[in-house]
Amino acid sequence: MSEQHTMEQEEIQSKVMRAGRRTYFFDVRATKAGDYYLTITESKKFTNDDGSYHYKKHKIYLYKEDFQDFRDNLEAMTDFIIDEKGEEVISERHQKNYKKEENNAVSDTDAATSDFTDVNFDDI
Repeated sequence: MSEQHTMEQEEIQSKVMRAGRRTYFFDVRATKAGDYYLTITESKKFTNDDGSYHYKKHKIYLYKEDFQDFRDNLEAMTDFIIDEKGEEVISERHQKNYKKEENNAVSDTDAATSDFTDVNFDDI
């Protein structure tokens, strides 16, 4: 039996959240021991020049022992963003009169993300 087929059998509950070109899948799955864990998958559609398309997927595995810390950190970070920038979306895509701030200084965050390597968690 293939690993993909086995994973499909272990799926207990699913929710789908569509967000533009991205789709998020929240899936409760069962371990071999019968306990539950959560997978969060981001699937993003890319269109090729010839009109064909493909999807890139990134997956997070979240186990019960990490739920509270994950929830606390997610809440802290989302609260920080809302407190700092409000709930209005600020982007070229959402606002026709959007003007990008000109800032030639590179912040520590920009330097860190420029060295980031795209990681496929399915390979782990």
